[in-house]
Amino acid sequence: MFCDEALDAVERIAAGDLIAEGRIADHLGSCPNCSATLESARRVERLLRQRDVPSVSPQFTSNTLGRVRRARWRNDQWLDAGFNLAIAAIVVAILATVWMVVNRSGLASVSNDAMALFASGLLTFAGRIAPSLPIYAGAAALVATALGIWWWAEREA
Repeated sequence: MFCDEALDAVERIAAGDLIAEGRIADHLGSCPNCSATLESARRVERLLRQRDVPSVSPQFTSNTLGRVRRARWRNDQWLDAGFNLAIAAIVVAILATVWMVVNRSGLASVSNDAMALFASGLLTFAGRIAPSLPIYAGAAALVATALGIWWWAEREA
């Protein structure tokens, strides 16, 4: 057995949580450094047991839990901010890539023509539908009124 294995168990042995048996007991009996460390740890344990235990304030648990919650919340906020920043960077990179592909491939000129065609079609459609807008508005108002009355009647029932 090596000293580091025995030294890992010294504090538990001094506190009485572990009984020195087998290889650990043999090593502590044969190694003067490890046995001196064990004696020092036992002295510290005796001194600690002789001291009075300080009383805990009644708010200790609630204060400690509050601090833990706040710390966890702050950590979660940083994590959320980092995640959102990463997602935003990915979206910007994707949009930049699409923009570069559209510009490099010549689709931008085609898309300008398509937008002009769409705009002219939209203007033509708006010109055709404009005379009927008062009828559509009246029909929408009639439907909204009917739904309002229906809601009012069901609410009272």
